[in-house]
Amino acid sequence: MTAVTSHRVEFAARIGRISVYPTAAGYGDRAAAANLASNESPEPPMPEVLAAIERALGSLHRYPDPAAGRLRERLAGRYGVPVARIAVGNGSCDLLLAAGEALLEPGAEVVYGWPSFSVYPHLAAAAGARAVAVPLDDAERLDLDTIAAEITAATRLVIVCNPNNPTSTALPLEAIEAMLGRIPPHVAVVLDEAYCEFNLLADPDDSIALLAGHPNLMLLRTFSKVYGLCGLRIGFALCGSEALKRALDKVRQPFSCNALAQAAAIEALAHTDEVTRRVERTLARRIGLQEGLAALGLKHAESQANFVWVTLPEWCEEDAIVAGLSARGVLVRAGGALGRERALRVTVGTERENRLFLEALAELLAQPQAA
Repeated sequence: MTAVTSHRVEFAARIGRISVYPTAAGYGDRAAAANLASNESPEPPMPEVLAAIERALGSLHRYPDPAAGRLRERLAGRYGVPVARIAVGNGSCDLLLAAGEALLEPGAEVVYGWPSFSVYPHLAAAAGARAVAVPLDDAERLDLDTIAAEITAATRLVIVCNPNNPTSTALPLEAIEAMLGRIPPHVAVVLDEAYCEFNLLADPDDSIALLAGHPNLMLLRTFSKVYGLCGLRIGFALCGSEALKRALDKVRQPFSCNALAQAAAIEALAHTDEVTRRVERTLARRIGLQEGLAALGLKHAESQANFVWVTLPEWCEEDAIVAGLSARGVLVRAGGALGRERALRVTVGTERENRLFLEALAELLAQPQAA
């Protein structure tokens, strides 16, 4: 009988460097009373968008348009950016990862604020590059002066998340424009604007003007949040140069954006009035959520997103609070998994969901075991 030899598969060195993305709990829990963990829209896709998806179902035996031509044309008309400088991907995260693959390599550097979007560390780890994580300021905002000061001859990429995830804070566009003026033209800059529609410091279209003077700039946008299409995974990049767009496409798989997502996004762009109404409803509920947190004596960052970053009292055990909320059917994100202990990231839900969260949190804070 032949002996079985045990072998261990040898993986690429980068696999050991890459941390597993800290996914939120509850993706499969449709019974949760309030799922406030993933910054999703509590409102379903618009009826017209659902109808467009249904119309596209009959063509699923064909590959989707690999160039997303019709969608890029609609985006060009909406934002005034040439089609040749617009990339579409499987969520904006797909384009972010492509930027890392196209720009980074061993010996290169990427600079970003921290805590910020959990995927940013993946870029350096995957490429064998050096990550320079700059701490936020006392108001939990990006420290743009320090980010600019950290740029060296090895820097290839700077990432600015505005509004910042997970802290919900934003900076004025003037501050970002001033920072761009300090960045060498050979260094690419990703301005991650996944939540820009909820930012009251600037109109979502204002940052488009930055592209004209900065061919090294890329604006990342998504249909996941305000359009309520996160289940279809579709995002886009508005690039300051055609070279950036071409580089993104070279490192991604073909057909990276599926047919249903393209059909949904094309239709969604035709309903800007409804998007505005959805933003207004979210902002009203955000105010109510923040007022409820203040009534509990809790400090929160100044939110310019569709979520709120809450600081728990020093005597609280973060894991116990998150577990207690989950036991009551309320799902939120623990700050420890996102870069800072003793904090919660709470999506702005419906009025009912927000109320359930506040009631559950008040109950937990009143219990002696919370200490």
